[in-house]
Amino acid sequence: MSLTSTAQRHGGHHDNGPAIKVKVSLDKQKIIIGQPVHMLVEAFVPGNAPLVWPPMDSIPHFEWVEKGKLDSVNKTDEQYYRQYFTITSFDSGVWVIPQLSFYSGNRKYLSDTVMLRVDYSRFDPNQDYHDIKDIIDVPNPYAKWIPWVVGALTLIALALVVWLVRKKKLLKQTVVAPLVILSPYEEAVRQLEELHKQGPGVDGQIKIYYTRLNDILRLFVLRRLSIASMAETNEELIGALQKLSLTRPQFDALAETLRMTDFVKFAKYQPGAEDNERSYQVIRGSVDLLDEIAEPEQADQPGQENETTSKSGA
Repeated sequence: MSLTSTAQRHGGHHDNGPAIKVKVSLDKQKIIIGQPVHMLVEAFVPGNAPLVWPPMDSIPHFEWVEKGKLDSVNKTDEQYYRQYFTITSFDSGVWVIPQLSFYSGNRKYLSDTVMLRVDYSRFDPNQDYHDIKDIIDVPNPYAKWIPWVVGALTLIALALVVWLVRKKKLLKQTVVAPLVILSPYEEAVRQLEELHKQGPGVDGQIKIYYTRLNDILRLFVLRRLSIASMAETNEELIGALQKLSLTRPQFDALAETLRMTDFVKFAKYQPGAEDNERSYQVIRGSVDLLDEIAEPEQADQPGQENETTSKSGA
């Protein structure tokens, strides 16, 4: 569940200034101490009106885990700004994300406050304390049937061997088609191209689209780089990818796309068509970059066969 605040406008004398909208969103209402929370700050500015972004120095009772870069998208009649943050708190209680101040000309725009509850993990002091006990052997009631099962399996195995021997001539004449095994890179590219042809579809399918983008990248990272990505959260995956030899712009673009998938899946964020295309291009380009990074690392390992893949559209 997400919490969202909109803007309040404050200014001097009355004028017909642009109707700027600012929003602050959290992906959780309640956390335990030390649990990370994703925060999204957005601004919608009509026309070419100037906008001064608020300095994000500190928030009382909260700690910064990570600050994303300020991103902007210029449209025909509107400018869109956004910045991702990851915060946490080590103080229990109900705390408030204060109003953020945005300036455009002589007008000041304030976001609404957003509340977040920070609790300890649940613990019942009234329950009895139980010390650790030794392992107790429990008799297996099915132990007497084990010899019978082993005997039956042996007879079945013998019958199968006899049948295979009799069919040996037929098996030799059978032409077995070669099994085509795709490399991690080829499989990821094929799945991405199929997903791109299908497109995100209607609003109800946008969550499935971003989930597939995320899963294709995770499986590729697991197979190509041997990183246990399928069992990690996106934040943990970002931390693992940060150790690779990606340039800063390449890493920032990939990290921002992974965080957007979390907002689409968990915070019900509705991205636009430009966001969908950019997210696909970032994942597609990251597959090429990570595959190039993996090649020199695997070439240094003795006894490992070089895997040759033909890349198209790189």
